[in-house]
Amino acid sequence: MTLAPDALSAFEDRLEEWILRCESDAPIAQMVRAHFGYGEGERRRGKRLRPHILLMVAQTEGARQGDADGSAIAIELLHNYSLIHDDIEDRDEIRHGRPTLWVRFGVPSAIVAGNAMCAMSYLALFSGAADIPAGRRVAMERCLQRANFHMCEGQGLDIGFETAQFVTFADYLHMIAGKTAALFSAACELGARSAGVGDERALAYAAFGRAYGRAFQIRDDVLGTWGTTAETGKPSGADIRRRKWSFPVVWALDGKPSADRFIIERAYKRIGELSAADADAVIAALDRLGAQAAADEACDRAIAQADDLALRYDLDRDRLLRDLFAATSRRRV
Repeated sequence: MTLAPDALSAFEDRLEEWILRCESDAPIAQMVRAHFGYGEGERRRGKRLRPHILLMVAQTEGARQGDADGSAIAIELLHNYSLIHDDIEDRDEIRHGRPTLWVRFGVPSAIVAGNAMCAMSYLALFSGAADIPAGRRVAMERCLQRANFHMCEGQGLDIGFETAQFVTFADYLHMIAGKTAALFSAACELGARSAGVGDERALAYAAFGRAYGRAFQIRDDVLGTWGTTAETGKPSGADIRRRKWSFPVVWALDGKPSADRFIIERAYKRIGELSAADADAVIAALDRLGAQAAADEACDRAIAQADDLALRYDLDRDRLLRDLFAATSRRRV
């Protein structure tokens, strides 16, 4: 059993239909549509990984057709609101081949558009599902609210790291648990709750998704260091140029003193973007230290934790999710 390609296509149609329901001449509605590229000819879209995971969990747990539609739309809207704010915070000018909202409309308007999309996420959560018991509704609402809070908490830590002279490995793990893993956790939990499972099983799925989220972020950090422009849409080594405290850097500085560790430490003690020469020197030092292999091993450990949870609680019986997790967390560069 797999999630049929037409199911993802149908989700895309429902997402567009739901967003376009908010038809209005108000600038905020126009900006939300612009973020998704609706009404602008041929468009590139995101991977829709979070709703894909949510729908796969719901299907695996026996949800009826349509039971998880609102949750899938909600998780994608919440993710995209965070992207609008991320683009502002990271000063990214292009997303999916289009200028980001803050570039097109200015920072204040883009902030408000992101806030509006966050509100839309909660409005979408129960759309098309009138018979959800009150207790389950409360649990699903709290799941989405909790994910939003932890995502903001993680993003706040990441912003704070920009002016920190040192970040511990524990601090890094705390940051990615919120910034990235919280939303994958919520996708799995909401998919399970959409199918009507009990609390224990829903929370087991939440932990399952959280483990994958850690692997996903570590893999993303690898791409931010060694990925090509074709893979990331950004210059190679962009995270290092921006002095991001990503997995390769934090792992290297957590190790024993060495000449290569000193190169990285010296570069990161200076606040602000690194020069091209310093960034190249840091990446070369990371290569010699084996940071990319260490990241692969960390991804494997996180996926193994998800596998252990699946076996303990009899989750993901057809291994569809674990196969997806493995395929998307070990993309080598």
